Amino acid sequence: MERVFRHFQEELDQLKERLLAMGGLAEERVRKSVRGLIDRDTAALDAVLSGDVPINDLHIEVDDRCVKLLALHQPMAADLRVIVAAVKINTDLERVGDLAVNIAEAGKRYLPHPPVKPLIDIPRMGELAQTMLRDALDAFVRRDMLLAQAVLAADDTLDALKTQIFRELLTCMIQSPGTIEPALDLILISRHLERIGDHATNVAEDVIFILSAKDVRHPQADSPRSNEP
Repeated sequence: MERVFRHFQEELDQLKERLLAMGGLAEERVRKSVRGLIDRDTAALDAVLSGDVPINDLHIEVDDRCVKLLALHQPMAADLRVIVAAVKINTDLERVGDLAVNIAEAGKRYLPHPPVKPLIDIPRMGELAQTMLRDALDAFVRRDMLLAQAVLAADDTLDALKTQIFRELLTCMIQSPGTIEPALDLILISRHLERIGDHATNVAEDVIFILSAKDVRHPQADSPRSNEP
């Protein structure tokens, strides 16, 4: 019995390692897509557009590991929550990779145009989204409730930056209609970065679910995260 338990724990640790590897790939793709935009580096953007295979392969591998753990070991309680959360985290990370591709596509459309404005808040959004993703995965591996809650709190800052970018670019479009097409691509990029933050938030919420068995995806009116009066 002890041998079976030890084998299960080893497989669970390997699952976490593969999720971390997938998270690292997703984070790197986000970094390259934002960096390619800032540096006006089409080669970096092309690398993001053509580099989807490794993260897709890991997506399939992690799903397969989760199914085998559920089928062969029939885990209970906390271990079951970890595996269920891993399935959801796997999907979130795959979507982050897709959003990095979306950023690269919008960046390639933007680069042939003259700069609409200095890129200040989009790099900030990129850094924050990457930090949120990294912290959420660290919280998962380390079972760190406080770090997971910090990711939830950071989401408000990311949302505020997206709103600020939208307002500034809307002003640019009104004052100079020739900027409408490239400005819309920058708005799309800010939206994609916000969505990456949302996926990081999903991971953090899964960590809280693992540790407390509480689903915090839809906070009530009296929750600290609620903006309702």
